Amino acid sequence: MESIDELDLSATYTYADYYSWRFEERVELIKGKVFEMGGAPGANHQLILGNIASELYQFLKGKPTTVMMAPFDIRLVNDEIADEDVKTVVQPDISIICDRTKLADDRSCLGSPDIMIEILVPGDNRKEVRVKYELYEEFGVEEYWIVFPAEQALIQYVRNMNGRFETGRALTLEDTLTTPILPGFELAMDDVFRDLL
Repeated sequence: MESIDELDLSATYTYADYYSWRFEERVELIKGKVFEMGGAPGANHQLILGNIASELYQFLKGKPTTVMMAPFDIRLVNDEIADEDVKTVVQPDISIICDRTKLADDRSCLGSPDIMIEILVPGDNRKEVRVKYELYEEFGVEEYWIVFPAEQALIQYVRNMNGRFETGRALTLEDTLTTPILPGFELAMDDVFRDLL
C-alpha cells in the first residue's frame, strides 16, 4: 500500500500487512486496528525524550540492556510470532529491553520490553493513558512510565505479583525515580524536565 488513504480503518490487520505498507505516516496496530500517530512531536516532547534517553544510555553503557527510541516497532505477542499472526505493533517513545534475544532481527522487538515510556503530547491522550496501559499490562510489560510535560510529572506503573500494574504518587520536580529492573539507576525529575521551553 502506497497511501494511508487506502487503508480500511474498520478492517483487522497484522504485522505482515503493516510491514508491507509504504506510506510515510506513522501508525500503530492495536489488536489489529490502525491508530494514526499524528504529526511530529513538539520541542518539549523531544527535549524530555532526549533527557530521559541520555540518562538511560549513560547508565546502561557497557551493560547488556538495550534502550530504543521511536520510531522503533515493538511487536507485542503471547505465543504467536509469525508476522501473519501478530496483531499488535506499537512505537513507544522509549523502550528498555533487558532480554536481547527479543531483538532477533533488525526490524523490531519481538515480545514485551521490560519498561515502556510514553511522553504525552497536547490533545487526546486516551490511547496512551488508558488503551496502552491496558495493553502493556496484558502483554506483561514490567513497568510503564507516562510523562506529563505540561504538569512536569511522571507516573510509574509497576507490575505486581498478580500481574497487574500498581502506582504510587506522581513524581514531580525534586523527586527521583528508581526501579528494581535497573538496580542503582536514579532518574531525577529535575533532569527529566531540564531546559524546557
